[in-house]
Amino acid sequence: METTLSRTNSSMLQVSEFILLGFPGLHEWQHWLSLPLTLLYLLALGANLLILITIYHDTALHQPMYQFLGVLAFVDIGLATTIIPKILAIFWFDKTISLSACFTQIYAIHIFMGMESGIFLCMAVDRYVAICCPLCYPTTVTKAFVIKFTLSMILRNGLLTIPVPVLAAQRHYCSKNKIDHCLCSNLGVTSLACDSITINKFYQLFLAWFMFGSDMGLVFTSYVFIIRSVLKLKSAEATSKALSTCSSHIILILFFYTAIVVVSVTHLARRKFPLIPVFLNVLHSLIPPALNPMVYALRTQELRVGFQKLFG
Repeated sequence: METTLSRTNSSMLQVSEFILLGFPGLHEWQHWLSLPLTLLYLLALGANLLILITIYHDTALHQPMYQFLGVLAFVDIGLATTIIPKILAIFWFDKTISLSACFTQIYAIHIFMGMESGIFLCMAVDRYVAICCPLCYPTTVTKAFVIKFTLSMILRNGLLTIPVPVLAAQRHYCSKNKIDHCLCSNLGVTSLACDSITINKFYQLFLAWFMFGSDMGLVFTSYVFIIRSVLKLKSAEATSKALSTCSSHIILILFFYTAIVVVSVTHLARRKFPLIPVFLNVLHSLIPPALNPMVYALRTQELRVGFQKLFG
């Protein structure tokens, strides 16, 4: 009877913190990864701040396309800052994280990733109107349009992602508290729960299909119409100019959504190869913030001119 009672009491215990172990299989020397991660983080931070400052100071860049790019730079800074400082702290100082901080990180990651996808959709709509309906562009894509679209993305992602940390916080964590990951991922945390997580898995799947799936579908549909309109242009110069304005956007969109698909697929094989999905998950949260401003800076003449003006 005492044994049964002790088991009951132990099952009713609630853990007060989680332990983030870092990269699976690399625990002994993973602190050496802090150097490249720090360099990537500083690159992402500096490049995106440079984009924001350039767009703010150069009045020629006060156009919807670059205003959306400024919002994307702000989102990239938020995404990288949500993840990398905590990973570095895990490597060098303290591997523990409180339940509230873990659930907050889950929410922040979801909202920033959703915002990145949403801004890509806004930019695709901007290019669609500019190329397919050029006469309507000045009256359709205005400053009010940018503000409304951005606010709608903030509201959509802010509200739809609230149930993710709320449902995770409602689970009962009674025994296991070690997470073989560098960050608090929703399924990584809820897999430690002692009760059923069916509703968590269902809502995560719903969110992936409704948010990222719909954004991806609309983005690629927009570019189908854009490419079709571009191919109808009789002037080779006009075709080249239209494609050049979209090329940087297409590169980043393909990388972003391809990475999401790859991370999702590798997550299914996590039991056999635990390191791969964790490593890709971290890179997917860090590479886009560092890559986005460089691609736009290299392929957009107006931004290069803005940099030259900024540096005198």
